[in-house]
Amino acid sequence: LKRRDSLYVPGRPKGPWWKWKRDPHTVDAVLMYAQRGHGKRSSFYSDYTFGVWSAGQAGDVLVPVGKAYFGFTDAELKLIDKFVRANTVNRFGPVREVLHTPETGLVLEVAFEGLARSARHRSGVAMRFPRIARLRWDKPPREADRLETLEALIREG
Repeated sequence: LKRRDSLYVPGRPKGPWWKWKRDPHTVDAVLMYAQRGHGKRSSFYSDYTFGVWSAGQAGDVLVPVGKAYFGFTDAELKLIDKFVRANTVNRFGPVREVLHTPETGLVLEVAFEGLARSARHRSGVAMRFPRIARLRWDKPPREADRLETLEALIREG
């Protein structure tokens, strides 16, 4: 928003201009994969792929819906890194598959700006600017959100 009498100027004007940001959407997702970060985080698993539940032929399955690299504190990073190392069930080069069942796993509250349809992702959904809002140690993975929740957000526009 800008004041009616203010000028359009290059850069990031302040004062008579006000940037209006909507509150982000949030979803509870399950940590599925982790990868080491870059720079000062290169010794920690700090890049996370997370998923939500979807109906499969043999029951509910997790489908990846996004990847996030930030949104947590250094203390939380160390806790997640420890969790990843203790719960790695498979390795694909630099990627670690983390134990994720309805009973066991780590739930992440993920904040994001929007959703779009995507043929590139198995879930059919792509998140805009996902980030970890908080860790949900208190919540079992079976209570994480479902793909239908994200699809409803897309329909709402």
